[in-house]
Amino acid sequence: MANQTKFSSRIGIIAATVGSAVGLGNIWRFPAEVQSGGGAVFLLVYILCIFLFGIPVMTSEMALGRGGDSDAVGAFGNVTPHRRGWWMVGALAILSSYLILSFYMVVAGWTFEYLVQSVTGDLYSPEHGEGEAAFIDRMGSYITGTYRPIVMTLVMVAGNLYVLLRGVQGGIEKVSNIMMPLLFVLLVVFCGVSLSLPGAAAGLEFFLRPDFSAMTPSTVIDALGQSFFSLSLAMGIILTYSSYYPASTKLTRTAVTVSLLDLLVALLMGVIIFPAVMTFGLSDANLAGSSLVFVTLPEIFAQMSGTRVWSSLFFLLLTVAAFTSTISLAEVSVAFMQRRARMSRRKACMAVLLPLAVLSPVCSLSVGPWSDFKIGGLTLFDFLDNVTTNIMLPLGGILLCIYLGWVAPKNFLENQLTNGGHLRSRFAGTIHFIVKWIAPALIAVILVSGLL
Repeated sequence: MANQTKFSSRIGIIAATVGSAVGLGNIWRFPAEVQSGGGAVFLLVYILCIFLFGIPVMTSEMALGRGGDSDAVGAFGNVTPHRRGWWMVGALAILSSYLILSFYMVVAGWTFEYLVQSVTGDLYSPEHGEGEAAFIDRMGSYITGTYRPIVMTLVMVAGNLYVLLRGVQGGIEKVSNIMMPLLFVLLVVFCGVSLSLPGAAAGLEFFLRPDFSAMTPSTVIDALGQSFFSLSLAMGIILTYSSYYPASTKLTRTAVTVSLLDLLVALLMGVIIFPAVMTFGLSDANLAGSSLVFVTLPEIFAQMSGTRVWSSLFFLLLTVAAFTSTISLAEVSVAFMQRRARMSRRKACMAVLLPLAVLSPVCSLSVGPWSDFKIGGLTLFDFLDNVTTNIMLPLGGILLCIYLGWVAPKNFLENQLTNGGHLRSRFAGTIHFIVKWIAPALIAVILVSGLL
């Protein structure tokens, strides 16, 4: 009988892991980073960071996950049973992922709401007005509302619970095998539409033709940070999912494939966004986060024929990306509850998801009726975003690299990358060197820049 706690196929492995990495970071954050980083020169540095930094760290985290064959805490104890205390690195990853999940679920609810409104046509109803100001008011009135955002957040929590209760193969893998191809199909369709626009040439020139005079130190730092966050490193996701990999999985090839597909999503988003903003005279628009997704893009769709169709397809794409990301974030804690607390799958899912039915609505209310309540001058939503992104994840990444480079047995990484000597690995030594010496220093730069 097949092991139901392992992924059943290579396609499932890739689809699930790509689903965990591809999320709002590629759609929500990447275009803004390109815009502020000087266009194609940022893209070039970002690609270099993926290859020279992201892939080695991801490969090493996969090695720890499969070699540790446990949750994010137990993996450390299994690899080095006589070196106590390192389990706290895994605990930090679990806490980080859960705090991110608490507000990420809210954003996922926003995307689903805009999908519903796009399908019904209410998003473009004449009574709401036209132009940028109308969409800003529309976004503000919805996000800061009470009833509707909470309902959509709870819908996403329930959706996560439904998938996770069905386990690794029947839930996570099955959903990923459907949603990831759908996501790429939607991206390709939008690329075709965007490339047919009058401003396509100007948009592609900005996105693909480097102007090295635009490069600054912040370009490199931002590209480094984007590569770290877009690959979901140090969140416990890669570590947890790789514990579901069969022993025959080729880790280096898997890490390269996942990283390239994640990069492809970012590239396709650039091809979609920049020709569109150039065509419709929005090159000075704010392409950061909610402004891009809930203001700029709806404004673009409103100027296109077939408004409801394109808007519905885009928010379907965004909802798919958000949903697969929330599933992977939740699975980190579910795996911990199953293996550490020895809970059944059902009880573990309930223990992780039901508290979110309270915590996520509180995060939603913190940007609305409860926005006057501040923590260090920030709403609860922004506070959790700041603490996890700028402190917890980079700190966890540094500690993870130190562990893999200095604490884990010397032959551990090579043994995992060669599948116990059954494969050849020309890059094991290089990966170990990067993780031991270079990656901790680079992640420290991300940490310091986030604190400044």
